[in-house]
Amino acid sequence: MDPVDLKDDQRDLLAKLAHYVWWEPPEVAVTRPERLIAQVMDLGDWDDECDVEDAFDQGVLRNVLTNAQAGWFRPKSWSFWHYRLGITPLGAQPPLPPQRRLSD
Repeated sequence: MDPVDLKDDQRDLLAKLAHYVWWEPPEVAVTRPERLIAQVMDLGDWDDECDVEDAFDQGVLRNVLTNAQAGWFRPKSWSFWHYRLGITPLGAQPPLPPQRRLSD
């Protein structure tokens, strides 16, 4: 995944939204913007999702979605964002989300 180079306003927004990554301190969550953006895309309320869409280019959001690790998105939000970002055309089935696999 291409790293996200944050502008000051984007960093400020992510700091405000860092509570979505509750298992890390905000200053740590902001150092992994792709994970934090994915978490907002998956769990965020409508206003927070819209703020992320306004702050970040659709290419960044597509990159986060298409390079997500297993467990980053629930099926409902996975499908929503595939349609919303135009990755999957309406009427088509989005790809399956990444899956964790047990090693042999």
